[in-house]
Amino acid sequence: MANSYLTHTQTADSSNTKFTFSFWVKRSSIGSTQCIYATQSGNDEARVEFNGNDQLFWYKYNGSSFQWRLQTTRRFRDISAWYHIVLKYDSTQSTSSDRLKMYVNGVEETSFGDADYPSSSENSNFFQGAVAYIGCSENTNSFFDGYLSHVAMTHGYAYAATSFGSTDSTSGIWKFNPPSGVTWGTQGYHLKFENSGALGTDSSGQSNTFAVNGNLTQTVDTPSINWVTFNPLCNSGTGQVAYSRANTRGGTNAGASFLNMMPTSGKWFMEFHFNAAGAGQDNGIGFWSVDEAQRIPFYQSGFKGIVWKYAGNVYANGSNNAFSSNTFTSGDIISVAMDMDNSTATFYKNGSVATNLNAYSFPFTERQAITVGIIDGASASAEDGIFDFNSGANPTFGGRKTAGGNADGNSQGNFSMAVPSGYYALNTKNLNTYG
Repeated sequence: MANSYLTHTQTADSSNTKFTFSFWVKRSSIGSTQCIYATQSGNDEARVEFNGNDQLFWYKYNGSSFQWRLQTTRRFRDISAWYHIVLKYDSTQSTSSDRLKMYVNGVEETSFGDADYPSSSENSNFFQGAVAYIGCSENTNSFFDGYLSHVAMTHGYAYAATSFGSTDSTSGIWKFNPPSGVTWGTQGYHLKFENSGALGTDSSGQSNTFAVNGNLTQTVDTPSINWVTFNPLCNSGTGQVAYSRANTRGGTNAGASFLNMMPTSGKWFMEFHFNAAGAGQDNGIGFWSVDEAQRIPFYQSGFKGIVWKYAGNVYANGSNNAFSSNTFTSGDIISVAMDMDNSTATFYKNGSVATNLNAYSFPFTERQAITVGIIDGASASAEDGIFDFNSGANPTFGGRKTAGGNADGNSQGNFSMAVPSGYYALNTKNLNTYG
C-alpha cells in the first residue's frame, strides 16, 4: 500500500465510549513509522501505527500530551507473516486497564512499554467529524508498506478477537472468520477488498465506503493463503539488495536475495521478469543453500548453488562456465522449476528450456533449505539490474506484463509461462499439502 491510502469522512460523535478496530496485516518493510489508521480534528489526533522501532502504537494525542495510549514491548518484524490485530476500546469499564485491550493473533497483549488509559466514559476521538485515513497519517505521510485484509470497525460496540477469528482445530493456527455476532453501529465498516475496481467498498451494510487514493492494487496474498516474496531481512553482500512493491521487486547493489519461504521438499515453479539489464555481466538468477555457512560469493570455491548470469555465464558450485547462446536481457522472463524430491532443477527463458544450463547435477548432497533469488556481483551502479518476481500471485509483474493465465498443478498460481506438470506455486497452502 506504500503511497496509496483510503479516506472516508466520519460524522462527529462526542459521546463515543466504545469501538473495535480489527485488521489483518502483512508488513513489507520495517524500521520506519507506518500508519494503519489516523484521524484528526483540531489538535485532537488519534492513530494506530507501527512506530520506528516496529512496535504497535495506539493512541489519542491532544497536541501537547497523550490522553491515552498503548505501545507494545514486542516488535513486529516478521515480514513473511500475517498478523491479526484487534483493538478494543471501552471507557465505560470500571477498571482502567480494561478500557483498552489489544489482541494479536487471538491472544491478549499484556506487555507494554507505554500504557496510559482513558478516564471513565472518555470519548475515544476515533469518530470526530473528520476524515479517517487507512494506510497513512492524517498528513498523508507515514505510508503503510505491505498488505491489509479484512479491515473492520464497529462503532459503539466493543468486541474481543474471537468475534473476528478463531483457532483452527487441526493446525492450532489462528485463522480469519467472517465477523459473527457483530453489531456495526452507524459508522461501522468492513473492508474486504474483494472488488478490484472499488477496493474501498464497505460490506457491513452501513454504506461507509472509503475513497481510494493512489495506485492501490488487489492481491491474492491473504491471511488464508500466504505467498512467498523476497525477504529484505535476509541479504548477503556488501551493498545489499533493495526491494519494493511489497517485496516482489528486487535489484541494485551488490548482494544476493533470499525468499521468505525455503522448501526442503516438493516441486516448485516461479518466474522473474528482467526489466533492467544494467551495463555489466553481474546480474543473475539462481538457487543456493540457505545455510549461514554458505554466505560466500557465488564465484568462489565452496559456494553451493547454480547462478545464471544474463551475459551467458553459469556458475555451478563456484566454477564459471560461459555459454554465449544462453544470454538474457531486459524484457525476458526467466522461470525456474525446482524438484526438491529428485534433486533436479530446470531453467526456462520465455517459456523454452535454456540449453546447457540444465546439464549440471543438483549441487546439494543433503536435504537442506534452498532459496531461489537474484544476484548482483558488482557494486558499480551502472551494472545494477532490476527483477520483478512472480510466485503465482503477481502475474502482471507489477503491471509490466499482461497476465499469462497459466495455472500451476492445483490452479492456485497464475503464471506468464506454462507450468511443468506436477509443479506448484510456493505458498503456505501448497507447502502444507505438497512440501
